[in-house]
Amino acid sequence: MIEHKTVSIAGQVFDNLERDILSGKIERGSVLTEVKLSEELGVSRTPIREALRRLEQEHMIESGPKGAVVVGISEGDIEIIYEMRSRIEGLASRLAAARATGEDIEALRQTLELQEFYTAKGNAEKIKNEDNDFHRKIYRLSGCMPLSDTLEALHKKVVKYRRASLADQTHSKESLAEHRAMYEAIAAHDADGAERATVTHVKNAAERIKEGRN
Repeated sequence: MIEHKTVSIAGQVFDNLERDILSGKIERGSVLTEVKLSEELGVSRTPIREALRRLEQEHMIESGPKGAVVVGISEGDIEIIYEMRSRIEGLASRLAAARATGEDIEALRQTLELQEFYTAKGNAEKIKNEDNDFHRKIYRLSGCMPLSDTLEALHKKVVKYRRASLADQTHSKESLAEHRAMYEAIAAHDADGAERATVTHVKNAAERIKEGRN
């Protein structure tokens, strides 16, 4: 059921459907219709239609004779997304290292310590949250909004696969060690080191996801 908030009803429908598609709750190949979604979500067909239009623009669904067919994210998409992330996120870390203040570095350290705590506990959901927060802090520290927005969008598209990877204790410990290397370079204002550590981390993350799919 959709809650009535300040965000438009169509925006809420879009967010819900996008989240369910990216998490795998709505599987690739599923057919979405305005009538069925209207009944399930308890809203009129107008915001449903607008949300479906946005999902099609995002290439998450395709129009079919019986309704909107869920495309989701393919394995080829994932490989391209991680290749893009390795290049752009490396730049974000380079910029963050150059401009991070003592307060910024302390906030990043606290997030890293929380990730370390939850990794020791094996709490996959909390690990995912702190992992996301660590990356988002670096995106913001880059000081470049277009770069940050691009990375946020890419990061969100592989949520299902990242969650599965971080649930693996070995993978989560590897990710933590890589984050620590990124943090140390940023804290030292080592732009080259921060970029190298980030590119290594993103490429390793892509490999870990491949392992989980094989």
